[in-house]
Amino acid sequence: MRVLRSLEVWKLGVVNYLDALKLQEKLVLDRKSHRICDTLLSLQHPPTYTVGKRQTVHNLLIPQSELEQIGAELHYTQRGGDITFHGPHQAILYPIISLRDTGLGARRFVEKIELTMIELAGLYGVKACPGQSGETGVWVGERKIGAVGVRISNGITSHGMAFNIDPDLTYFRHIVPCGIADKEVTSLRRETDCDLPTEEIIQEQLISCFARIFGYDDLIWKEDASIFSDKNETE
Repeated sequence: MRVLRSLEVWKLGVVNYLDALKLQEKLVLDRKSHRICDTLLSLQHPPTYTVGKRQTVHNLLIPQSELEQIGAELHYTQRGGDITFHGPHQAILYPIISLRDTGLGARRFVEKIELTMIELAGLYGVKACPGQSGETGVWVGERKIGAVGVRISNGITSHGMAFNIDPDLTYFRHIVPCGIADKEVTSLRRETDCDLPTEEIIQEQLISCFARIFGYDDLIWKEDASIFSDKNETE
């Protein structure tokens, strides 16, 4: 008989990137020591550029001194992938899960992350697919709609995916997105003729796609207020 699998979902709203990073680091340690079950963070960030562990900051096309003028921050991370942008109207999921418990390798994990975003796009009649060789993320033709950047430490994942619902795409003009030149970035709003529901509904749909594709039977919802009070009590 198959064991039922639970996923705790933390709905965080808009969170500063560094706060989200600290929270992920704490949760990874908690997951390694079996103090928590598999956990999924659902959130958005203020305008933020992040650089992966290869530190390809040369793909930032404006001087760092000008970032404040456009209302954006720059942070270096230990995730895989190249430079990318996070901002409002983008659905972000950070899975803190044990690959050993799921029986997945790193490649299959990333494929399922991509499939999660592909399935969400399909709900709105948008045909998305994984990139060609060397092109990470999810694409609609030659236009990128979803980014992937993950970190795996002792079999525990962090970071994850960012799906463009309707972000300000002008921010992407200041970088070579994910290090891939001469390709556009797009959004669900641009690619569909459908009237979109609220962003909260779309983020919940993304969570549902993730849970189904990764085989979770039970979702335990946790709202942001209790999360941060719990977090402060442990510090």
